[in-house]
Amino acid sequence: MRTKKKIAPKATTARQQAKRNTRIVSLVSEEENKIIDDYLKKYRINNKSNWIRETLLAFIYKNLDEDYPTLFGEHEMRR
Repeated sequence: MRTKKKIAPKATTARQQAKRNTRIVSLVSEEENKIIDDYLKKYRINNKSNWIRETLLAFIYKNLDEDYPTLFGEHEMRR
């Protein structure tokens, strides 16, 4: 009997877009680093860089959503 070869799936366009080529470097104090490490340990987060990236982008997206441009100012819309 013949066995079928497993073929690895081709990378999708979404996966290709997710490639990270740009490095962002940030310095924190020893105290800040300890706070972050304690948090990650408490909530059993293993991937520090992924957590920092997701947390930072979630904050940015939230602020962008709240500060979206409108045709009228907030004061004019509340009248």
